[in-house]
Formats: sequence, structure tokens, C-alpha cells
Amino acid sequence: MLNLLNALLLQPTHARLRYWSAWTLFALIVIVGSIPGARADAAEVASGVVLHSCAYAVLAFLIFTGSHGTPALRAVKAVLTIAAMGAIDECVQSFLPYRHGAVRDWYVDCTAAIVTSTVMWMLWSNRKAQS
Repeated sequence: MLNLLNALLLQPTHARLRYWSAWTLFALIVIVGSIPGARADAAEVASGVVLHSCAYAVLAFLIFTGSHGTPALRAVKAVLTIAAMGAIDECVQSFLPYRHGAVRDWYVDCTAAIVTSTVMWMLWSNRKAQS
């Protein structure tokens, strides 16, 4: 089981799949978040901060592991991509009468990306050094 997870989540052969999975997941986040009442239903499970943190941390992980380049370059790509994704998400929400875009949510998205990318950068650098 651990080998399967390693093959899917860390091997370069599946990098493209992880990268495009991030974009697909992002599209689903925006679409589901645009459904009237969906956000209220999700709030019963977790707060907005938790939802944003988890969702954008997963996206950052997928972007980081799906990108090419040095660990530092991957981290920068992941953070910048998540910053753009978060801004798009909040912009879309600002056009919906039953939602509102919030800079605070974008900060949470960016913070999740920075933390995740930093951890991945450290782990990836260590992993590559041992190989």
C-alpha cells in the first residue's frame, strides 16, 4: 500500500497527472463553492479557515509534486499558482449574490501554500540528497 502511494504521489512518472489533478480539483472547488447553499452545508463540517487551509494545502502539494525543477523552483511555482488560484476563487465569489470574496480567505490560501511548499521543499531536498 505504501509503495502504491509512493508511486502515485511522488514518482516523476505521474507528475503530469498530479499537476492536472490540481487544476481539476481547483475547478471543482470553484464550481461547488458557487452552488447556492453549498458553503453553508460545508460550514457544518468545518470552518472556512479549515476548509481553505486543507483544500489549498492539497493543491499546493499537487502543484509542487507535479512541477519540474529544483525544490526551490517547485515551491515558488506552487505558492504563485495557489496565490493566483485563491485570487480567482475569491473574485468569482465576489460576483455571486449569496457569496462574498474575502481577502482574509486569500491570505489563508497563500499561507497554506507557503507552509506546504516549505515543508515539501525541505522534504524533497532531503529526499533527493539521499538518492
